[in-house]
Amino acid sequence: MAREKDADATVRGKPTHHPGTEAKGPTRAVVIVPVLTRHQRNDDETNRPRLMRSADARHDEAVGLARAINLDLIHTAVVTVNDPRPATLLGSGKVAEFAEIVKEGHAEVVVVDHPLTPVQQRNLEKELNAKVLDRTGLILEIFGERARTKEGTLQVELAHLNYQKGRLVRSWTHLERQRGGAGFLGGPGETQIESDRRQLQEKIIKLKQELETVRRTRDLHRAKRRKVPFPVVAIVGYTNAGKSTLFNRLTGADVLAQDMLFATLDPTLRRVRLPHGTPIILSDTVGFISDLPTHLIAAFRATLEEVVEADLVLHLRDISDPDTAAQAEDVERILADLGVDAGDAKRVIEVWNKIDRLDEGNRTRLLADGADANKAPPIAVSAVTGEGIDALKAVIETRMAGELEDLTVTIEPAQFGLVDWLYRNGDVVSRSDNDDGSATISLKATQSAREEIESRLRRKNNG
Repeated sequence: MAREKDADATVRGKPTHHPGTEAKGPTRAVVIVPVLTRHQRNDDETNRPRLMRSADARHDEAVGLARAINLDLIHTAVVTVNDPRPATLLGSGKVAEFAEIVKEGHAEVVVVDHPLTPVQQRNLEKELNAKVLDRTGLILEIFGERARTKEGTLQVELAHLNYQKGRLVRSWTHLERQRGGAGFLGGPGETQIESDRRQLQEKIIKLKQELETVRRTRDLHRAKRRKVPFPVVAIVGYTNAGKSTLFNRLTGADVLAQDMLFATLDPTLRRVRLPHGTPIILSDTVGFISDLPTHLIAAFRATLEEVVEADLVLHLRDISDPDTAAQAEDVERILADLGVDAGDAKRVIEVWNKIDRLDEGNRTRLLADGADANKAPPIAVSAVTGEGIDALKAVIETRMAGELEDLTVTIEPAQFGLVDWLYRNGDVVSRSDNDDGSATISLKATQSAREEIESRLRRKNNG
């Protein structure tokens, strides 16, 4: 394995392109995953070291991100860097090596799965003779591709423009060409951007005004929901944890669910009736990811307010992923930024998805490890097979409406309009029709339903 003298970097290459394929089609790209051995990230709040992902996991995620926008990967590599260079991040020898790979493979884009300064990005573009996307730019590009609603498009465009403000050195970016807010790939040619800072600021101000209108509209919708007091349950989690699959399982909806990073972007809300009749609004939100660009968090705040306003948050984890602990830490950090305490057992339920991918031994061990006397145990489910879904619904209903109670009520003939309501909002155990025309019904109902039943009976009697 070649070792670069000045950067002490090693490269593990994984070519994926086969000679003889047509040059036309998806944009040809190279993916580089730098691993900085001397770079230890600490939590901003606690200053404690953050969990670090394995090189293989970082590589697979970077490849998944690149393929999410249909890039044709001709070469991927993990690069261990002991001495980051301020000018190019990588050492000159490795830059030259990748320049040769780009040239031979006719690559148009190089993805560097690491934040790059504007100077590093500009220098790498010159040395590699290709467009360079860092991790932030790649995620912005994906969001630009996936935004389907006007709101999503506005949010991505605002994030892109804020990101671009400090990177006006690129000759291949064109402000008038916005594809869903992102314009990193396939630019129309070289364009000088002398006056673009002013144009950018004008666009940013306009977008913020439009998003403020969106925010006010969302506030109105929330106000209407509060008048019909249905609790809101939001599903959050690392991208590809299975949020949309779980959403579909719980609601019977057909939201796009694919084994793809950021398969869905725009939030979806559906009304769901739980087994004992409790109605809720279920919200499927955009997936989180490590080092999620701050521009995106700020731009998507209007959407993410659905999480902030939620009565209950389901933190969905892909428990079969080797890096599930690091992914959970990233999600918890973003939730904290939004003002949601992931450790609040009354408001946050941890749900372990894809339990069907584990053998019995690993499943038992993980569930035992997850047992913590200081917080509620996680709910293990498989959104694909349906395993554990009934238990999850029961926990959600208990949190939203209280524990189930045994209840016996006698319905007078003049109150028979309540019978249908009882069947829809409780679990009727038995019914006996009395000689005087009344009916005695025994049922299991939540605390909330019991209070509603008593209230309705009082109104009937007083009426």
